[in-house]
Amino acid sequence: MKLIHCADLHLGSRMESGLPPAKAQERRMELLHTFVNMVERASSEGVEAMLLCGDLFDTEQVSVRTKSVVRNTIEAHPEIMFYYLRGNHDRMERTSTERIQNLCTFNDGWTTYEQGDITITGMELSGEWDPTWADQLQEELSDYPGKLHVVMLHGMVSEYGQGEEGIALRDLCGRGIDYLALGHVHSFRQEKLDEQGIWCYSGCLEGRGFDECGTKGYVMLETVAQHLVPTFVLVAKRTLREVVIEVTETYTEQEIMAQIQGQLTEIPSQDLIKIVLKGQVSPECDLDLLWMKRKLESDYYFLKIKDQTKVAVRAEDYQYDRSLKGEFVRLVQETDLSEEDQSEILKLGIQALKGEA
Repeated sequence: MKLIHCADLHLGSRMESGLPPAKAQERRMELLHTFVNMVERASSEGVEAMLLCGDLFDTEQVSVRTKSVVRNTIEAHPEIMFYYLRGNHDRMERTSTERIQNLCTFNDGWTTYEQGDITITGMELSGEWDPTWADQLQEELSDYPGKLHVVMLHGMVSEYGQGEEGIALRDLCGRGIDYLALGHVHSFRQEKLDEQGIWCYSGCLEGRGFDECGTKGYVMLETVAQHLVPTFVLVAKRTLREVVIEVTETYTEQEIMAQIQGQLTEIPSQDLIKIVLKGQVSPECDLDLLWMKRKLESDYYFLKIKDQTKVAVRAEDYQYDRSLKGEFVRLVQETDLSEEDQSEILKLGIQALKGEA
């Protein structure tokens, strides 16, 4: 039997993380299409169940178009059973998935469904973790001996399950779980739960901002010799990437540009890129970020540059400098400001004073 574990689709997300309006709209449509493509691929590969582990929608206010696409896609594939557990973003959303024959939902108590040799159990968490939930889960699973047990939850795992929607891993050990399907963390992560089972975050299907960089997709589960074998499947149309460029004060603007271009050569043109400049630059190095961006952005779907460099200023170089720049540097260095604040003020001030003596 084949199952898909996915989570945190955030359909209907505004996708406005620095994107111009037209591309934000395009990315919203791409996210929806990625969901549709995943379901169609699942059907062609004989998948029998799909686990939607929370935050299928980004908010409670879901557009008519998004609702229609989700409903039509699910109903078009009656050969797949969909198990939808709501997360913190779509907690109050229910109307989009009401009365769909091949969709099962959960509530704030443990609910179990049987499909073949597998049980799928889930609970929608609210508030802080209650250790008695694990006892209730063990009792629930004991009613289905000889089955492979999949448990669905949406929240943040830790040893003790601290905070809102925390999940205490120590309480779930030894409870008969074969696969703990999780949502809430937007990157793939898989670790051993106990001698019997594993826990896994599938991550999201598409990165929406540069806090969601890297490969995105879902987990394919297949039963092999009474075990569930997980495989991560890349599905995102585009990948968000952060490229860090370390510079030194000896670099000219042209050398920095050449280093950036060298780092970008292997990145596909359909991706979104955030370039971060770090290190120290000479006071005479006048970085024109707008020029850099314009020179690079036509080769990629989206590109932006963030300058986190510091100006390399040595006090002795300006000790006897009677120019306006020298006076400015000494004045800033005599303040009680932090080194980071001084560097930022010096960078802006020196740029403003370019050409003055």
